[in-house]
Amino acid sequence: MCRDLPALPRRQLLLAGLATALPAWAQSAAWPHKPLRLVVAFPPGGLADVMCRVVQPTLAAALGQTLVVDNRAGAAGNLAASEVVANGKDGHSLLVTTSTTESVNPAMFARMPVDFDKDLQPVGQLANSLLFLIARPGLPVNTLKDLVAHAKAHPDTLSYGSAGVGTTPHLAGELFKQAAGITAAHVPYRGAAPAIQDVMAGQVDFAFAPGTVLPSMKAGKLKVLAVASRQRSSSAPTIPTFEELGYADVVADTRFGIYAPAGLPAAAAELFNRELNKALALPETQRRFTELGADAVPLTPAAYRGVVQAETRLFRGIVKARGITAE
Repeated sequence: MCRDLPALPRRQLLLAGLATALPAWAQSAAWPHKPLRLVVAFPPGGLADVMCRVVQPTLAAALGQTLVVDNRAGAAGNLAASEVVANGKDGHSLLVTTSTTESVNPAMFARMPVDFDKDLQPVGQLANSLLFLIARPGLPVNTLKDLVAHAKAHPDTLSYGSAGVGTTPHLAGELFKQAAGITAAHVPYRGAAPAIQDVMAGQVDFAFAPGTVLPSMKAGKLKVLAVASRQRSSSAPTIPTFEELGYADVVADTRFGIYAPAGLPAAAAELFNRELNKALALPETQRRFTELGADAVPLTPAAYRGVVQAETRLFRGIVKARGITAE
């Protein structure tokens, strides 16, 4: 005859139930225990892609696992976010996207495929990037004043490219149009790199682009007229800010954040944030980011979330005013 097993204390039963409910990766004390995937919401060659590859070796060495960059451009970052939420439940896929995917997309899309409050959690900031107003070489302008005058003299003839609907370069373009009282047709691309290429090729007239354009400016392949930030760029100190030129409301820094699935344990999130911030603080990382027109700015997840909340208040106004939708 089998004896009945002794009843377990209520606390032990509760803990056992919680452990069973958690996915296997969350129950493991060791994280990461296999290669990590950085799902980048932009194409290869873009600023986000390049910056990830700068910190990739340092993070891989610190975490003891390979980091694989997986580019999933489209839908203003929603495509990459959906990939992490749907196929990153093992806790080894991280989203790299601009903060506007969280701050602006809910105001643009009738239906969001992910809920940033429930599905994802920030684990750090990769960088803050300044945006430069660039113009095609053949456009008969050399200053911001020239561009505004040309746009007013030739209404409804100019076009501008962006990294996609609702991205910071798009919002910067709308802020500029509103502040200057000009018109220009928006041409969205799947990332900044193809938009920049078409400016250089003369297919679109201007765009807002990251500091990756500065070597092309020096080579005479495009013109840089202003920077949409509160301060001048240390990598291009001769380029004036919009505020200096009379357009104080044209400010559109691009924040690149890194997100993990919501279920990633706090200890794992803290480990990643700590090692990411160490990598960003390295002089070599700082130098390389500066060359790209970006600032490596280590932040805690809480500090990054505060930045996103402030950005939400700033950008959702222009989204509503200009009737920007993703449909």
